[in-house]
Amino acid sequence: MAPTELSAVVVDDHPAVRAGVAHWLGSGDPPIRVAAAGDDVRVAWLDDGADADVVILDLHLGGPVPVMGDLRRLVQAGRRVVVYSMRADDATALQCLELGALSYLTKAEGADHLLQATRAAADGRAYTPPSLAGALAGDRSDQRPALTAREVEVLVEWFQSESKHLVAERLGISQSTVNSHLEHIRVKYAMRGREAPTKAMLVARAIQDGLVRLDDL
Repeated sequence: MAPTELSAVVVDDHPAVRAGVAHWLGSGDPPIRVAAAGDDVRVAWLDDGADADVVILDLHLGGPVPVMGDLRRLVQAGRRVVVYSMRADDATALQCLELGALSYLTKAEGADHLLQATRAAADGRAYTPPSLAGALAGDRSDQRPALTAREVEVLVEWFQSESKHLVAERLGISQSTVNSHLEHIRVKYAMRGREAPTKAMLVARAIQDGLVRLDDL
């Protein structure tokens, strides 16, 4: 059976960028179909765009203010978002990750990174391009929660595993115990004002706090 074709919706206010992204995605191996494209985030909510596997989102759509509210709404609706922006500042990249974007790429990064980020996002996985690696490595928050050694062990194993069931097998504990540890970790982050409701956001937090390195993932 042939693999299911991946699809993306491209939201960018520059026609040349939309055309370029469509060409890159369509030229991939395997190709990624652009289900819809437009200069307004509504294209991600309507018709074919509403069913696309991944939303590739520019942060500035016809104005100077980044569309963080639109990013938040997409993530809350369960959409898998790759932010693709001209902005290269670390604070913006980290804010997008905290809101739930699975990756943040600058437009200086080429086709290969965009393809890898889109494929990873379709699987619900985070992707770390070079520019984002620098942002994560440089962020060491003073608002770190106090995690136990066992919680850190469960967290790292979960990052490296395909499922919580595998984590339980490797550590010799039950899956409900794994779930309990992860829930306690999320509560501790939330109490520090650094919510991390998704796996991708927990990865970002753990890297920020020096709990894991990019090489460990």
